[in-house]
Amino acid sequence: MSPGAGRDRDGSASAPAIEALDVSRTYQLDGVSVPALRGVSLTIAAGDYVALIGPSGSGKSTLMHLLGGLDQPTGGRLVVGGRAVGDLSAPELARLRNETIGFVFQAFHLLPRTSAVDNVALPLVYRGVGARQRRERAAAMLARVGLGHRLDHRPNQLSGGEQQRVAIARALVTDPAVLLADEPTGNLDSTTGAAVLELLERLNVESGVALVMVTHDAEVAARARRRITLRDGVVVADTGLADTGSGGIGSGGIGSGGIGSGGIGSGEAGVGS
Repeated sequence: MSPGAGRDRDGSASAPAIEALDVSRTYQLDGVSVPALRGVSLTIAAGDYVALIGPSGSGKSTLMHLLGGLDQPTGGRLVVGGRAVGDLSAPELARLRNETIGFVFQAFHLLPRTSAVDNVALPLVYRGVGARQRRERAAAMLARVGLGHRLDHRPNQLSGGEQQRVAIARALVTDPAVLLADEPTGNLDSTTGAAVLELLERLNVESGVALVMVTHDAEVAARARRRITLRDGVVVADTGLADTGSGGIGSGGIGSGGIGSGGIGSGEAGVGS
């Protein structure tokens, strides 16, 4: 089995969740070409647990946007969920995001006047799921992240940690193949942040979703089984690759919280996409 391949629950080899080959992204700013990524090649296996690290301006956010189908590469080939991102139209990209990718952000991005259960159910609206089934699935997911008693609470009635759990549940409700977490503990205190990481780690182990997390926190990155370091738009280190797909969890272990993840709907860009 290749280093980037994972295994399905029956033990058979599975296709990679993400494959990038010589991917580049260049922006045009006032007529000047600004390269953000310069030929990135990597494979994320099904069930992998990866931390993307590097200094500000290294290309982490650009790479995360590409992996999530929020942008398309300027060059190279990027395959997510078996589909070449560069070949997709805007509606096809939106569908890919809704069907394959779950997003968790630092700032939660919950609808402020909407209950927890309706926030979690939002991605299912884009799937065409009926109202009753949406609520049932959203409620079940909130119960899995320990918020079964908070279904009808609005975000301003929840703590920061609870809001992030709602966001995590929103990502999981679509049963994504890949979960992208951008500084998921950045707005939380250390204790609450550790609990959120334990939720994400349980999701990774129990659901087999590939977890890719951007972080500036060395302690958070150390929990991942694999760490990919970017600098000046290129990958300069990829540690833990030999252990990819081994099923273990980093130094943080697994906590007692439920599973979670927070998928965002299939709109045209950003949140809701």
